[in-house]
Amino acid sequence: MTDEQSPRPVFDPAIPSGDRALLAAAPERLTPASLPAPPPPRASAAVIAARSVWIPLFAFFYGVLPGGWLRLFFLASLDEDDLMGGVLRWGRAAVAAMMLTPAVQVALILLGMGEAAVALAAVSFAAWAVGAVRHLREPAASRAARAHHGRYLLPVDFDRPAARLLVRAQRAIDAVLRSTAHRAGLLDDVNNAVVLPRQEWAVACALAEHTRLRRERRAQQPERLTEPVRELLEPQRRALELSVRAITERIEALEEYARRARETDDAFHEWRVLRRLPEQNARYRDLLARTVGHDLAREEIERLADDARRAERALRDSVASALRTGRAVTASPA
Repeated sequence: MTDEQSPRPVFDPAIPSGDRALLAAAPERLTPASLPAPPPPRASAAVIAARSVWIPLFAFFYGVLPGGWLRLFFLASLDEDDLMGGVLRWGRAAVAAMMLTPAVQVALILLGMGEAAVALAAVSFAAWAVGAVRHLREPAASRAARAHHGRYLLPVDFDRPAARLLVRAQRAIDAVLRSTAHRAGLLDDVNNAVVLPRQEWAVACALAEHTRLRRERRAQQPERLTEPVRELLEPQRRALELSVRAITERIEALEEYARRARETDDAFHEWRVLRRLPEQNARYRDLLARTVGHDLAREEIERLADDARRAERALRDSVASALRTGRAVTASPA
């Protein structure tokens, strides 16, 4: 299946927006709903042993050893064209700590305040150790993918017929949301930004279920079953066909809404062109007065004004038609 025929991942709109952004930005961490949820990560004994050694060494090098960070830090940054850019890639707070802590430690030692220097070293060691442990935590995107497993659907969750239908629905929804009429607020009565993602999720859930049922039917190998058993399974086949037909009709309604939105775009463009007629009429009047008779000039100006009024009526009718279609789409159970 080509990219044009492959649907994009679909997310439950009820997932918090922050988690949805994490999931959308890391599709490689998502697990298909048709597979079991990924287990929480568990480190092996060897990994735990290695971390128990290098985390204290890391914290000692950066948090306790005065000036020790300078060698590694600047050696790692010398290959950068912009030295400050290499510095800041460590993060501002970490850079400040690496710069200030060794200087304060040295100052305390020179002032004879050894206990304070030891206390500062202990605090710094603990902070760097905690920072290293936090860095080793499961990535936020992986946690979100595991926590919300089943509330997002991937292309592999759909067979070819379901994927084709979902692509049609997504194209229709995208056409509405990208339309000039939507961005200009002409279709705000339908609340497209909220309702259409719900419609997409509802359609995707139904299509994923169709896919699961078709896969189950193929696994049953109907050609190997006797006629009485096939007759027992016939109501299931009819029910699936009816459901597919209903979802297809909903997608066709979305496509009709997208077509109405495009028509509204055209009418809105025409209206924006013609609404400038009043301010342009003076120039056209002067032009016509200089080149044709007064009566003919008046007739031409009146015709231009009539065109503008017709364009405005066409825009109102187009918006009303699009809104009726949109309300019919959103009235469908999500």
